[in-house]
Formats: sequence, C-alpha cells, structure tokens
Amino acid sequence: MLSNHYFIREVQQIINAGGVIETDDNISVLLTDSRRITNASEGLFFALSGRRNGHEFVAEAYAAGVRNFVVTHQTKIKMPGANFLLVDNVLDALQKLAAYHRNRFNLEVIGITGSNGKTIVKEWLYQLLISDKTIVRNPKSYNSQIGVPLSVWQITDKDDLGIFEAGISTVNEMERLETIIKPSIGVLTHIGPAHDEGFKDRKEKVLEKLKLFTHCKLLIHNYDQLIDYKKHIPVKDRFSWSRRFNQADLYVFAETVISRNYYLRAKYQGKEIECLIPFMDEASIENAIVCWATMLAMGYSPVEVDKRIERLSPVSMRLELKNGINDCSVIDDSYNSDVQSLEIALNFLNQQNQHPTRTLILSDIYQSGLEQEVLYRQVADMIKSRKVNKFIGVGEALSAHKDLFTLEKKYFYPDTTVLLQHLNELNLDNETILIKGARSFEFERISSALSLKAHETVMEISLNALLNNLNFYKSKLKPGVRIMAMVKAFSYGSGTFEVANMLQYNKVDYLAVAYIDEGVALRQTGITLPVMVLNPELSAFDKLIEFKLEPEIFSFNLLDEFVKYAQSHHLNNYPVHLKIDTGMHRLGFEEQDIDMLCDLIEENRYIKVQSVFSHLVASDAPEHDDFTRKQIRRFEKAFTKIEKAIGYKVIKHISNTGGIIRWPSAHFDMVRLGIGLYGIDGSVPKGSGVLQPIATLKTSVSQVRKVVANDTIGYNRNGKLTHNGKIATVRIGYADGYLRAFGNGVGKMLIKGKLVPTVGNISMDMTMLDVSNVDVREGDDVIVFNDQLTIEELAREIGTIPYEILTNISQRVKRVYFYE
Repeated sequence: MLSNHYFIREVQQIINAGGVIETDDNISVLLTDSRRITNASEGLFFALSGRRNGHEFVAEAYAAGVRNFVVTHQTKIKMPGANFLLVDNVLDALQKLAAYHRNRFNLEVIGITGSNGKTIVKEWLYQLLISDKTIVRNPKSYNSQIGVPLSVWQITDKDDLGIFEAGISTVNEMERLETIIKPSIGVLTHIGPAHDEGFKDRKEKVLEKLKLFTHCKLLIHNYDQLIDYKKHIPVKDRFSWSRRFNQADLYVFAETVISRNYYLRAKYQGKEIECLIPFMDEASIENAIVCWATMLAMGYSPVEVDKRIERLSPVSMRLELKNGINDCSVIDDSYNSDVQSLEIALNFLNQQNQHPTRTLILSDIYQSGLEQEVLYRQVADMIKSRKVNKFIGVGEALSAHKDLFTLEKKYFYPDTTVLLQHLNELNLDNETILIKGARSFEFERISSALSLKAHETVMEISLNALLNNLNFYKSKLKPGVRIMAMVKAFSYGSGTFEVANMLQYNKVDYLAVAYIDEGVALRQTGITLPVMVLNPELSAFDKLIEFKLEPEIFSFNLLDEFVKYAQSHHLNNYPVHLKIDTGMHRLGFEEQDIDMLCDLIEENRYIKVQSVFSHLVASDAPEHDDFTRKQIRRFEKAFTKIEKAIGYKVIKHISNTGGIIRWPSAHFDMVRLGIGLYGIDGSVPKGSGVLQPIATLKTSVSQVRKVVANDTIGYNRNGKLTHNGKIATVRIGYADGYLRAFGNGVGKMLIKGKLVPTVGNISMDMTMLDVSNVDVREGDDVIVFNDQLTIEELAREIGTIPYEILTNISQRVKRVYFYE
C-alpha cells in the first residue's frame, strides 16, 4: 500500500541531504510553520527562508515536539533526539520530496492555472466529479511554490484523480510546479492583469503559465485567449471553448437569463447542446463554462454535464469572523467540511486570543477517502493539538466515534435541528466559536442563531488583503529591520483585536496606539506584543503599568511626571520611547533640547530608553525631499547624542508608510507601518496591484420610488431630478460616517456595477440615490467603497484624505472579517 509515510533515512536519500540521523523516525507530515504544528512526532520541519529565516523557529518547533528538520546549517542550540538533514536549499528539498512522492502514483491529474478563477474551477470540478472519483486537491488556494508541494503530499493510493491549481508571480516558477503536479489534463482559466507586475509583459506571463502543460495529454482553454500563442502551446490534443468564435470545440452562441439562472446554448460536435448555470455574475459564468468544457473533453455526455452543473453550489473559500451573542466571536465556515480545510480553520481559531474559550462546532465529514475510524481519530488529534476547549459534534458518524475525543467538554447531536433545540443548554458565553460543516447539515442556521443581528450597513475587512500588504512592506526591508504597526483609532476604523491578532500571529514586532485605553483593550483581548502609547495621559499611568504598555515621552514635563511616578512605585528600567521633533512641530523634543534631555536620562535608573524616533512630514512628496533629508540628518544627530549619553543602543525609527518605499536609507532599526497596511499609499504607483484595499463598505436599498421631474427630495428641499425617474433610499447616513459633504450629487455609490449619484442632503441614517437608469429592487446591495470605487476617490470628491474617510466609519457599522 502506497501512502505518504516515509522513514527519515528514505527522505535523506530522496532529497540528497547530509547530516546525522540518530533515530530512523517515521515521517507523515510536512511542516513549514512553527505556529501550525500537527502530529509533531511524525512531522518534518522545513526551515524555509523568506524575510524571516525559518532557522530562527527551529527551537520553537522542537519545543512543540518536532524532532526532524531540514536545514541549511546545524543549530547551535542542543536538541537531544533531533535529526537534522542538511541541504543547500530548503525549498528545493521540499519540492524534490513532493515530486518524488507524486511520481510513485499513477493517478490522473488535472492541472489548473490562469490569472483568475483557478480555485473556483478546482472546487467546482471537485463537486462535478466526486460522485465518480476519489479526489485529492489543494486545500483552499494552496497554489504557491510552498502550497503545491504540501498539497501533492496528500496523495495516497486510494485516490484516482488529483485536481491541483498552480499560481505563479514571476518567471522561472512554473517549471518547478509542473514537475511536482505532473498533470495529464491541463485547464487554463481566465487570463487577466493579476500578477502582471511580475512579468515584462502579458505574453511573458502567458508563456510561463503554459509551461504547466508541458507533458499534458489534453488541454482545455478559451479559444480567444490563445489565438496569438498557437505555436507555443505544448499540447497537441486540445479542447477549446469560445463565446465569439465558432471554430471552437464548444461554441456558446446564445445566452439569456431564466429565473435568476443563466441559460447557455452552444454547438458541440455538430449538435446544439444547453447548460443552465445557477449563477448570474460574469466571473461565475466564465468559470462554469470552463468546467462545462472540461467535463465534455473528459468524455461526459452533454445531458449529464448539464444536469450536474445545474446543481453546482457556491464555493465559500473564506472564513467569516463576526460578533456573536453573549460576548462571543463567531468564525463562520459553515459551507464545507474536509480535513484539509478544517486544519486551516483551526489555525485561524488558534490565532484568536480575545476569549478564554475556543469552541468547535463540527459536522460529519464526507468523501474523505479514509476509513471512519482513521478519519475521526485524525480529527480528534488535530483538535487536541489546537487546544480546543469545547467540542460540539453533529452527525451520526461523529456520535458513533465520540470516544475518540478526549476533551472534558464535548457534546454530540444527531443533526442540526436537535443541536438548535439544545443550544441554550450549552451556555455559550465569552467564547470564540468556529462553525465548520458540510453543506447538507445547513450550519448557516447555527451561524444565524449565534451571530448578533447586524445593522444592514456592514464594513467587510479582508484579513488576507491585510496580510498581503504587510508582506509587501516586509519585502522592502533589509533583514533585521523591525515593523511597528499602527493600530490607533480602532485600527484606522478597521477593528481592534481582529486586526491585532492577525498582526501578532504574523510576527510584527510592535504595535502603536494613540491612548492608554486602546492599549488596555488590546491586552484584555490577548495581545502580548509590545505596545507603544503615543499620547499617555498622566491620570492613567496606573493602567499603563498594569497592562505593560510603553509610553511615548515627548516633553520635559511628561518625562518629569513619569519619572516621579516610576520612583514612587519602585519601578526600574521601565521602557519608554523618546519623540524627537525634526520638523513636524507637533510633539517632541527639539534640537536645542537634546543636551538637557541627555543630562536627565544619562543615569536615570527608573526608565530605559527603548527607542528614539521622529516623524517624517512629507515622505511621499518629491517636492519636499530636501526637507526630508534635513529631517533625517537632524534625527541622526539627536539619536547619536542620546546613545552616547546613556551608553547603550536603542531602537531608532523615523519612517512612516510613505518613507518605507521612498526612503530605504531611513529605515534604521524599525519602520512604522500605518495607512499602507490598510491598502493606501501614495508612494506606490496606482494600478500596480501590489497593495490591496482591505475594506468594503456596503449597505442595501430600503425603498425604491418614482419621482416626477423637479419634485424636491430630502431636507431643505435641496435635491431634485430634472427628469421623471427613480430614487433609491439606502441604509447609510452621516451617523454611519457617510459625511454630509457627499450630498447633492457630490458622492456616488455602486449598484449592480453602475455608479449612481446622491440626490439631496445626506440624512442621519439614510441617503437617496438617482437610480433612474438602473434596474433596482428593495434589498439590493449597494457599494459605498471597495476596490473599484476606492477610498481615495471618495476622499478626492470632498477634498479630504483617505484617513478621514476610514476613521469616520461609525462603530454602529458592524465589521465582518474574512480570511481565505
């Protein structure tokens, strides 16, 4: 029987590694993140190097029970019983092991690539083929140089079909993935602008993607996209589809809407065939056509394919974090349940520190390819290693294997209805609750019961976009330069612990808040990172010390008051941060103050200078570059004097978001990342795609009414239409943060992809829009801002800055957090 179990000596030979093996351990799990350790005794940790060197986390993984490591050099720390495999390149070793594993199996593999739609097409093909095949696939969107080998490692001899997606961001990446996936059938999805910045032009990107199909027997593609690349296609047997050209194997010649479904007619093998798609948006229609073409190319009959596509379900690839009843937080992943996505969801649950109890509500898992005893033992081990405190199992299979779960607090119910009947008896209070269920269990009913009912105006925050932005700025720093993330003002309107948890989990070095109570709130929700307070109030020093917050000291009076407090409370070497005014003239010690400041702190045992910092006035404005250089020189002069006076090195930082990109020479020891973390930075070229807006503000239509030309609309009769038309009243006003300045046509919103202007004054809770040329119904979604109608555009409309738009969004607007 072939599986993914190897002895460590076998692995050593496969990856051609050096090193000494003390015990020939069994290896079944590949680990790349010390924060996500499962089955440590059979784990092999790869010390990958990015901005942070994976070797720094070997000790952490060892402490978690891992005893087998792939490294480029031996650790100096003694680790009894550990095996270290020495290689020149750890990523190469990971990929080599995965490629070897893939080559042991003779299963059919579908390889998918493109700019957009890879994950949806993969998941829909899984839905379409699972009744006939035992399928292994990437968890979520694990399609990178690291994600692909981890995905392929899942293959066992029980699988007869693999479906793997491959994503690339620059040249010379796809060949490596092709040798790991080794697809026999290729699928090319939509080619668009995503990741264009990694290639010199679109042609180079397309040619790189085509390398995935080098050894394929069959390729499915859009006829239109490859017209100019025919001589470069490495596959002779091709199946094409098109909505424009009748030369394609599948020519879609008619499209219409039938009862909220999309109806297609096409020509295939000289006959007319049809397909009903249960979606209306353009991206879903194209992805469904790709699946339609793939099924036909694989030999399925048109009638059977139509029947299966009509039953396609939406793919929820993101976890949703929202406020719950009884001071709970709810992580909603209620639409799918498999072992791989469960592990991802449990990792996200483990990031949450805002509540003392972590609870999992899980349904039976279908179509895993494993015997039930093996499957649920694996699930039980996973839950135990993730320190889940309370487990609620739903389904006959989980109930039959309840003895495998060793938690003290565990509850089992035969179905969702019975659980809902007993929900109050579970006393869910001050807990983080992960809801994870197969679609047939209708766990959305549980999510609805546990979630606070929200005002219909909602700001959606993408934690993936936040992480993308963080990693972009990390990539601009030299090794060793730290990051302080600014989370003041409710994280620029984006949330407190939700954002801070993500930043802490991804190892930023410092957080900064404006006031002590903001820092206290972070501590009370489990944030342990160092926190700098920019405006420490004298009256709240007790809270500052109690919650281990670090004050900014910007004046002699504040320094004197804090030293007096430290002396009276017997504090020694309490960390403080000295603010130097180099030109902002807002807060800080000026150039003429530095000598006196040095005298006061030189032998002061009550405080320890943790950092010296300043603030650039116009780091993103080229016309002020001379002044920026002057600021940097003043700062260097100041911290040099201070370090000489106190006799030790301090953390030095002056770069804000704009300075990170434009002034790499001023990174010093740490940079302060603010608005850029949230996807806004004037120093980054517009349209480059490297930063992602993290927030979408959306509301809905309350009412649609017809109005006659010149009838007045809204307060003070300021609004009117010059024509007979329609007005939609939407659920957002100035109390929600949609400022009155947007009234009378200045502001615009998106409905069904069309920009519609405001009419009349903005009310406290409502806004009126001119929807005369849009088919609008009550309840329709309305976008206030997103990645198309950007915050920057809104700011320009009313002559302000993006900061004001973001921070004005009211607390009554519920924040919902998504993580893919």
